[in-house]
Amino acid sequence: MKQPPPRFLSVQVVFLLSIFSFPQQPASRKYTNLTDLESLLAFKAQVRDPHAILSTNWTSNTSFCNWIGVSCSRRHHERVTAIDFLNFPLQGTISPHLSNLSFLSRLDLANCSLAGSIPQVLSQLPRLEELYLEENSLYGSIPTAIFNMSSLVQFFCSDNNLSGTLISNGSNITLPRLQRISLSANQLTGEIPSSFAQCRDLESLSLSLNEFNGIIPADLGSLTELRKLYLGGNRLSGIIPKSLGNLTKLDGFDLSINMLTGIIPKELGNLANLQNLLLGDNGFSGSIPTSLLNCSRIEIFELAVNNLTGPVPASIGKSMPLLTRLLLGGNRLSGDLDFITSLSNCRDLYYLHLIGNELRGVLPSSIGNLSINLQHLFAGLNFIRGEVPTGLKNLSNLVSLHLGGNELIGTIPLSFPRLEKLQYMSLHGNGISGSIPSELGLLRSLNVLRLENNRLVGPIPYSISNISGIQYLALSGNRLSSNIPLDFWSLTSLIELHLSKNMLDGLLPSVGSLEYLNILDLSSNMLSGNLSSSLGRLQVLTHLDLSNNSFEGQIPSSLSGLISIKYLNLSNNFLSGDLPKSLANLSYLEILDLSFNKLEGQIPEGRVFSNLSIPSLEGNTALCGAPLLDFPPCPSNAVNFHSTRKLQLIKYILPPILFVVLGFASFCLIRVIYQRRKKITVTRTVSTGLDEQRVISYLELVRATENFSDANLVGKGSFGSVFRGCLDDGLTVAVKVLNLEVEGALKSFDEECRALSMVRHRNLIKIISICSNHDFKALVLQFMPNMSLERWIYGNNQCLDLLQRLNIMVDVSSALEYLHHHLPRTVLHCDLKPSNVLLDEGMVAHLGDFGIAKLMFGDNQSVVTATTRGTIGYIAPGL
Repeated sequence: MKQPPPRFLSVQVVFLLSIFSFPQQPASRKYTNLTDLESLLAFKAQVRDPHAILSTNWTSNTSFCNWIGVSCSRRHHERVTAIDFLNFPLQGTISPHLSNLSFLSRLDLANCSLAGSIPQVLSQLPRLEELYLEENSLYGSIPTAIFNMSSLVQFFCSDNNLSGTLISNGSNITLPRLQRISLSANQLTGEIPSSFAQCRDLESLSLSLNEFNGIIPADLGSLTELRKLYLGGNRLSGIIPKSLGNLTKLDGFDLSINMLTGIIPKELGNLANLQNLLLGDNGFSGSIPTSLLNCSRIEIFELAVNNLTGPVPASIGKSMPLLTRLLLGGNRLSGDLDFITSLSNCRDLYYLHLIGNELRGVLPSSIGNLSINLQHLFAGLNFIRGEVPTGLKNLSNLVSLHLGGNELIGTIPLSFPRLEKLQYMSLHGNGISGSIPSELGLLRSLNVLRLENNRLVGPIPYSISNISGIQYLALSGNRLSSNIPLDFWSLTSLIELHLSKNMLDGLLPSVGSLEYLNILDLSSNMLSGNLSSSLGRLQVLTHLDLSNNSFEGQIPSSLSGLISIKYLNLSNNFLSGDLPKSLANLSYLEILDLSFNKLEGQIPEGRVFSNLSIPSLEGNTALCGAPLLDFPPCPSNAVNFHSTRKLQLIKYILPPILFVVLGFASFCLIRVIYQRRKKITVTRTVSTGLDEQRVISYLELVRATENFSDANLVGKGSFGSVFRGCLDDGLTVAVKVLNLEVEGALKSFDEECRALSMVRHRNLIKIISICSNHDFKALVLQFMPNMSLERWIYGNNQCLDLLQRLNIMVDVSSALEYLHHHLPRTVLHCDLKPSNVLLDEGMVAHLGDFGIAKLMFGDNQSVVTATTRGTIGYIAPGL
């Protein structure tokens, strides 16, 4: 056997000794390139390296200066100067041995899936200039000694789980060379240290999305080189220091989502290089300073959700021609809309947000001259008068249009269909009259259409049913008449449908195809007829209001299928008959209103009925059984003359009839038992084998797999597809859905159920449940996070070592030995191949896919008479 080089053996010994002796290093230790090698190997030892990046590259065959991610200085005798693993999925923790790399000037471990804390000893690196640790899962506090590294120029540690304060009381930040620092998106607390002002070369300071409190230090105004100041998303209070107006090189300024108050300082108008000014979601008052119009380079101007008053500067568009986003909504701004004309100078404007102010006047026709790039126009909840401008048709790239909650009149422009990209349209809460143009059906991209609470008349256009992707449709509170278009009930993307408070009539047809419908409100119309039993198929429906109509007949017992319902209102109709007891089984039902109908009989007990109040059932004089609600007890012995006659007839006629029926039933039962003994059905096989298995509904599988989306698709086979899913209790499973259109798929399902019901072994795939109905069949199986053996053998990024291969061979052999020799009937797999060997989280192999298995008696007579089956090009031995 070839011996390893003596030098490398010595390196291994030194490395092992160094691991056990760290971090206590003798003060007189001399750092050499051998020390660098030890540190790199220690770093490798503390990462898991799932893609074998280091194990295949960091080898003794090459100098560590040629290892991936490592850079060395030749003039310093091959000492490590940089480690760069940006976006490498290393996992593991940061080794403290990196502090022995005394020539290291750059350490980049950004987005490496690292966890643990930041080693304190990293602050001992004497030459470290760049430290990048962002986008990991690091926790704990940032070592305070890092803020005293005299060599540090750039420090990025954003998007982690770091907590605590930056420095202790009485300490200062001493980073004389610091130029850029980002600690955003953590859970850091305490006040922002004013000693940042000592970092005279600082160009970028980002502390956003943390939990900093206190005031903004006025001393930051002395950082004259500062170009970016991001403090948004904290809990800062107080005012904006006027001294920040001295930061004349600033181009990015974010103080949004804090608790700042006071007026916006006019000194901010000195920031002539400002491109982004974000001050939204605070408590600023006063008017918009006209001095800000000096900031002619601004692209994003965001002052939304404050308490600002006064008019919008009329020349804002001329003074800020580079505007792309103007957000002023959620204030108390007043005045007219003349400033919109000046915005036509902003040729790159794509987002205009004015919603929720006190703006008045008429939308100028010049609104049609706004940038062709405008995608979002929000001007609702103001006091805008006049008609909807026809010039809006020129904004051909418009995606969102919100003019609701104003005082608009006139009709809906017929030119709106030119807005082919429109996805959101709201004109609700105005005084718009006339009919709904059938041309709206040409807006095929529309997801949300809100026209409620206007003065619209006439029928609902059939053309709206052409908008196949519509999810939210609100037409309530108008004067619409005629029937609801029948094609409405085929809009399978609908999530909310609001048609209440109109004059719609006609019947309620089958609505069962609206499988994603969450809210259905048809109240206060003139709808009639019986309630459709298809309502029970709306399994995600949470809100159903059919009150104040003319529905009659019984309440369908199928409403027990509304398993997600929370609000059910059937009041003020002509419903009759008994109350379905199944309504008491609706787990989430909180509000039930059945008042003012013609219901009769006993009031059920349990769940929602135990919490009902008198108004929920009043007006149904024939109900009984709830004395606490002032309903009389149900009669038990009161039998009238006609009832007595009926009982007499039953007494003499029923026995002969029962004798005949029982005789016929006995004959049928004997015949069924005989047939079942000849042929055991799949249903019985599965039920006897799954006595402890859980029941999983089709709806739960839809939720678990996000409606069997491609994002959860694990693989495809000859008879169907396998999806990854997460059940309601958090269990991750594999859902094998059969394609019933493929010849042999149903038989494959039956055979796999039969085989899986017999077997119980650690190396066989475990069945959790089945879901089967007329047009859907699926197996719910144990999920294997490491996928199939095929991916590990033929994949580009996976690699199995020798021990793993041997273990997999033993696992598969154990499974086959169990199938062949330890069952009442021998099971032959018939299609053993790598794709049917699945690996769990511990790399234990499980044999799966019994869809083509054969079950054998002891004399090798096959129960399943079929021709030899398996993967094309492969025939298992012995068949």
